[in-house]
Amino acid sequence: MSEKVEKDSAEEKKPVVIKNATDLQRLKLEKLMKNPDKPVVIPEGPKQKSLPPPPDFVRNVMGSSAGAGSGEFHVYRHLRRKEYARQKFIQEKSEKEKLDEEYQRKIEENKRIAEEKTAKKRAKRLKKKQKAKLKAKKSRTNEISKQSESSQSDHSDDSDELTEQSENNSSACNDN
Repeated sequence: MSEKVEKDSAEEKKPVVIKNATDLQRLKLEKLMKNPDKPVVIPEGPKQKSLPPPPDFVRNVMGSSAGAGSGEFHVYRHLRRKEYARQKFIQEKSEKEKLDEEYQRKIEENKRIAEEKTAKKRAKRLKKKQKAKLKAKKSRTNEISKQSESSQSDHSDDSDELTEQSENNSSACNDN
């Protein structure tokens, strides 16, 4: 028993060299599976970036009037960059929404096409199954009718034999 414990501890103490991504993944899974009762923390995805809306009231109104100081240019440049970034974000967001909408539409179209194919094949299978049932039913009725005919012919053969025997008996009686 103590030998097993020593072997297990020796295996655990041995350093593991990670050579590729699969080794890393395997190590992570082994670590998770050591204690399956421990809850696993799954991180949430990145939060949506949002820019503040454009200001309703512009406080630093700059014009091309004389007397504007040299420091005003930097304020103007900052506000301009901020507005361009906001417009770029809005355009990227609309483009992303457009692509997402197109992707969802394509997925729905593929699902619809797959469902139509499945329905068509299902109908074909059911039709084939019904034909097989009808064929089996017809063959059973044919077998039953053949059996009944053969039993009737057996009965008719028996009755023919009986009539022949009775005729023979009657002719034999007449001869006597």
